[in-house]
Amino acid sequence: MQSMRVLRQTMMMSSEQHVQVIDITKQVRGLVHEAGVREGLLLVHALHTTCALFVNEFQGALIEDLKAMLERLVTDHASYKHNDPRYSDCERGNAVSHLRAALLGGNVALGINGGDLALGRFQSIVFAELDGPRRRGIGVQILGM
Repeated sequence: MQSMRVLRQTMMMSSEQHVQVIDITKQVRGLVHEAGVREGLLLVHALHTTCALFVNEFQGALIEDLKAMLERLVTDHASYKHNDPRYSDCERGNAVSHLRAALLGGNVALGINGGDLALGRFQSIVFAELDGPRRRGIGVQILGM
């Protein structure tokens, strides 16, 4: 009988732009393959509050549409209390990044089936940097047999 294995790792990402969307499926898939887990669960989570993780199609036009949607929903030039020293001690003035990250989410949970990620044909694990350029940690936990 095979025992349950739990593997945990922090994957580091570096962005080069203030807002940058990156497909991290290949790196995460590599960690799953290295772990040797055939059946189980993958948890991926952003270790920061101004970046996001989600599953979607990684296609250029769609990524541009996503950025445009975020700009419409959370405008750059609105008055946010997080940026106002009367209400917050934040010196970065990055309320926009926090709010956009909250809309996209910071966690992905996927099955591992037959030693690979249980993703659909057009699905990717997507990392969105919303307050860069910065170096970010992404927690990866793999559970299974």
